[in-house]
Amino acid sequence: MIVLALIVVGTMMVRSVRRIGWDDPTEAIPAFLTILLMPLTVSITEGIAFGFISIATLKLLTGRAAETERLVFLFAGLFLVRYVVLT
Repeated sequence: MIVLALIVVGTMMVRSVRRIGWDDPTEAIPAFLTILLMPLTVSITEGIAFGFISIATLKLLTGRAAETERLVFLFAGLFLVRYVVLT
């Protein structure tokens, strides 16, 4: 039953891939890494966490932080704190 739920959720998530701005590296790289890390880590949470951290980092490094919602930076910071505390 759990496997069926994961397949349904995965199908719903894949539908959104076509709306990713693949021409913009600050959008495409975090999206690709998120998609890649979910099955590799066997954890949706780890993939999403890495996505938040990577998009916040790329937007800051490219000077495009104003284009990003503040909540993205908040969640990225919380995920970073989570990793620092757990390791």
